[in-house]
Amino acid sequence: MISRRHWLAAAPAVLLGRKGESADRAETLTVYTFGDSILDCAHYNPHGVHPGQLLVRNNDKLFPEFKGHDLESRRPARLEHRANDGARMPSLPLQSRGITVRGEAVALVTIGGNDLLGGLAGDTGRGMKDFEAALDAWLRGLPIRPVVLGTVYDPTFGDDTRNFLPYDPRTARANHRRMNDIIASLAARYGKLADIHAHFLKGDPSWYVHTIEPSLKGASEVRRVFLTAL
Repeated sequence: MISRRHWLAAAPAVLLGRKGESADRAETLTVYTFGDSILDCAHYNPHGVHPGQLLVRNNDKLFPEFKGHDLESRRPARLEHRANDGARMPSLPLQSRGITVRGEAVALVTIGGNDLLGGLAGDTGRGMKDFEAALDAWLRGLPIRPVVLGTVYDPTFGDDTRNFLPYDPRTARANHRRMNDIIASLAARYGKLADIHAHFLKGDPSWYVHTIEPSLKGASEVRRVFLTAL
């Protein structure tokens, strides 16, 4: 019998489909998106696109680089978009309520950024531990495997002069690192990590709008990270 660890390691290749496999024979893959505006950012760009859409079916006119590299180019795929701008950890159980999974599926999750903005960036108590426990419990009950968890990016690019939070940057950065460590640990347990934070440090301010939201370019770059993870 294949162990759960080995299944998770092989899952991305299985989800993308094997080369040469007939599209008519392949089962439809459902891509679920959960979380915040990193995945629900369509209203922050004039074309109304978000990463989940681009991952399943690329907009070849906007992003010719990705032509033929979306999921639908490899197998039948559909999107179930449940992420919601502004979501925090307590939003996830509401987003996943009533889910009935049939066939192959993968869950993409971005959460934690609004929790940091809402106070966890300045946490000196057990707030981060409570966040970890809540996310772990939600992931444990989510009837979708694998789960691909995205880290929380840093729109200041590590520059304290860009700090926009009402907290000491040293405390905020420590909690940001801790948040991403929590996400990475849970990703190893439930599926795979999409390290959005590391990728966005290589970008520039054009990847953002309104300081913290993904721009059109940012939406595509979020897609790039998840596509690489798959």
